[in-house]
Parts: sequence; C-alpha cells; structure tokens
Amino acid sequence: MEILNLIFRLGVLFSIYGFLWFFIDFGLKILVAGRTRSLAEVYLLKSVQYLFLVNVTFLFCLDINQENVSIYNLMPTALILLMFFVGKFQQQQRKVKVFGSLANNLLKETFNKKAEIILITVSVALFISLLYFPQYANNRISNWFHDTIIEIEKTVFIGFIFKIIGFFFLVSMLVKMLNAIVFVISGKPFINIKSSFRNGNKNDNDKFDDFEEVE
Repeated sequence: MEILNLIFRLGVLFSIYGFLWFFIDFGLKILVAGRTRSLAEVYLLKSVQYLFLVNVTFLFCLDINQENVSIYNLMPTALILLMFFVGKFQQQQRKVKVFGSLANNLLKETFNKKAEIILITVSVALFISLLYFPQYANNRISNWFHDTIIEIEKTVFIGFIFKIIGFFFLVSMLVKMLNAIVFVISGKPFINIKSSFRNGNKNDNDKFDDFEEVE
C-alpha cells in the first residue's frame, strides 16, 4: 500500500507543478510578446522545468522519509519520475505519428528526440546525485515550489481536483507496470491500445491502415 500512496502523491505533485509552470511559461510568453521560440530556447526552458521538478520531488522524498533517506527508499520515486518523463516523451512522438508530415514540420522547431533523451538522462542523474549532496536541494526557488504545492494540495476544492488527477496518474502507472511485467513474461503487452485502435480502423475502413497511402 505504501507504493500506491507514493504513486498517488507523486501524481498530485506532478500535476500541481505542471499547473504552476503553465502560468510561469504563460508569463514568459507575454514578456516576449508572443515571439516564436527557437529550439534552443524551448529546451533551455524545458531543462529548467525538469530540473526544478526533480529538485522538488527530492524535497518531497525528504518530507516522507525524514532522516531515513537512502538509495533503497528513493529508488521507487526515481523509477516513477523516469516513467513520467518517458511518458511525456512518448506523447510527443505519438503526436508526430498521428498527424503525419504536417506535425513533423510543426514540431521540428519544438521537439528533438536526441535532446529529449539527454534531458531525461540528466534529470534522473540529478535526482540520484542529490542523494549524495542533499544540501543543494534546498534553494529559494525549489522551496517556493515545494511550499506552494503543499498549500495548494491542502486547499479544499482545488486540492480535491488535483487529487482526482493523482488518482488517474496512479491508474496509468499501474497499467504501465502491469504491461511491463506481462511483456517480460509473455513477450506481449497486457493492453495494446495502438493495436486495438488500428484493428478497429481496419474493420471500419475496408481494412486499410490509418497511414496507408492510396493512389
């Protein structure tokens, strides 16, 4: 039950952090008067977003474990954090596949596969390194995020909404874990939404695939 509670609370943490970052990002867009960001600017801001999320997540672990902080009780959090980042990465890839070449041209300026992998690797490495240098986790910005997230979580109405999001995050993580276990055992995922989606479309569209060209 402890791991379920951990996943649920991390889901609430990630959703509230994303909520706060949305307004920060929106404010930055207003300051530059809607100017289109370059790829370097996109990943500079994304790096700041991910690295502070890692920092705040580590502070959250300190709250839970108090003095008993070790690689053993932080490993589940590190794995959940990695799955969260990988999930966002796969979401970007799915957008490219669903919308085809048009999305490729539009996302080329805001998405880079190699940069995403490097950023995820650095983020997870930072989380592990904070275990050995926890003093660097305490800084004004991270503490502000941490305290604000706790305050929002405790509010009656808004906090309840984010707890609902945390519940769906828990369900999503459990499905991914179940898929991973079943895939290791049988070689096939327990739930394959992509296959079901394609099979449904084949039946409805004279057995043509979604991305098949017809001349």
